[in-house]
Amino acid sequence: MKFFSVDGPLYRFISRLWDMIKLNFLWLLFSLPIVTIGAATVAAYSVTLKMVDESEGYVGRQFVKAFKENWKQGIPLGLLGLLAAYVIYLDFELFNKLENNPMIFLIAGIVAVFVFGVAFIYAFPLSARYENTLLETLKNSARIATRYFVRTLFLAAVLAVEVVIGIFNTTTLFFAILIGPACLMLTISGFAIYFFREIEREPGSVREKEEEKEEE
Repeated sequence: MKFFSVDGPLYRFISRLWDMIKLNFLWLLFSLPIVTIGAATVAAYSVTLKMVDESEGYVGRQFVKAFKENWKQGIPLGLLGLLAAYVIYLDFELFNKLENNPMIFLIAGIVAVFVFGVAFIYAFPLSARYENTLLETLKNSARIATRYFVRTLFLAAVLAVEVVIGIFNTTTLFFAILIGPACLMLTISGFAIYFFREIEREPGSVREKEEEKEEE
């Protein structure tokens, strides 16, 4: 039966699930020193962006190759991301722990979530797809997030739903540990690749200039 063949939906589902498990394991493994979490995340996005196109090939080989190519950019990006997460955590923690719950810390936390959110939501896939400085990568992430603001809000809602499902009970928590981070990155990649391609088609885009040089 075609359903059980190598071209059938069951085989493709199992194959993709196995790829996600491998990718998630590699991301966790290469993130263990903490300082390398940014490079591991960029490497994971280089794979998930290809997964969206169904052109990922060998996940392990591509991940390791991308990690080696992007560690110089990924490590500082990851450290900045960790710092941003700590600032957000500190704001909400101060709001909860200080007497009378000063509203200034709650407001600061909400503002920090928005500012850091738009700066980082597309930063890692951008770093995986394009060569750029750290500052320009963050700026471009913010530009894309504000340009496609409504769709980025929808993306945030989808990610929130995935997180809630992942922590719903012990069973879903097991799968969240098994493939959760990889699923979140795949979801972001699905949105990001659409935005990237739309921008690349614009006259004067970086990708268009690169293609013109190749033709020459």
